Amino acid sequence: MATIVLTGATSGIGRQAALSLSAAGHRLLVVGRNDTLLEALVRDCTARGGPAPEPFRADLSLMREVRRVAAELSAAAPAIDVLVNNAGAIFDTRRETAEGLEMTFALNHVAYWLLTRLLLGNLAAAPEGRVVSTASAAHARGHLDFADLQSTRRYTGWGVYGTSKLANILFTRELARRLSADPRTPHVTASCLHPGFVATRFGDDNGLLMSASIRAAKVATALSEEKGADTLIWLATASDPASRHGGFFEKRRPGTLTAEARDDEAARRLWDATAAITGEPA
Repeated sequence: MATIVLTGATSGIGRQAALSLSAAGHRLLVVGRNDTLLEALVRDCTARGGPAPEPFRADLSLMREVRRVAAELSAAAPAIDVLVNNAGAIFDTRRETAEGLEMTFALNHVAYWLLTRLLLGNLAAAPEGRVVSTASAAHARGHLDFADLQSTRRYTGWGVYGTSKLANILFTRELARRLSADPRTPHVTASCLHPGFVATRFGDDNGLLMSASIRAAKVATALSEEKGADTLIWLATASDPASRHGGFFEKRRPGTLTAEARDDEAARRLWDATAAITGEPA
């Protein structure tokens, strides 16, 4: 059975994935920011007969919290088979973290990059390490302005969210390139996915207009959490991960990417910019 680190594990497709992966007997290290929800997830997994997930609390919008929980995860699991970067959110108004980063960029992109970087040695220690990241078809709404990655000049909730999902795809492409080129990690793979528009609590904590519009869309078109989690679980557990290395998937098939999402030079620039923001070596 695999050792799997799963962020954003207490709600939505993360929670559904945790329930399914636990029921299959995998060892889960689950990361969330709410102790009560983490405790409920542990109870629900064990009630279904699976092993109890190991809970880790962290606010992944803060780099210092990412570093703290990465150290805890690394100590608990010297070899990690799968890292699932799934935590994320949308915000209707521009917010900054205590570290001065725009919240969407910090939570939806920087946390993916930094947690992966800090756990790379643990992934390399596994026979077949994998990094699976939740992106979105909403990347088509996004555009990377390298002169304004913190969205100080113009901010719309959906636009900035789309840009963060574009960043997830570019991160996956550049990570895959670097993993393949590094003699220490040729056996580690990276892929990302669009889960679909899923009936979760996503977007519910925003202002009245955005929350109402998202709820209405969920009623009309949303998938179940089980269907939304399916591709994530498949990428985390299916055989032959090398065949999906660097790819973006929807419903277990290659998804459609915009030209900007296929821009490998932008992927390299984003990698270097994120390294500079975090203070980590590129």
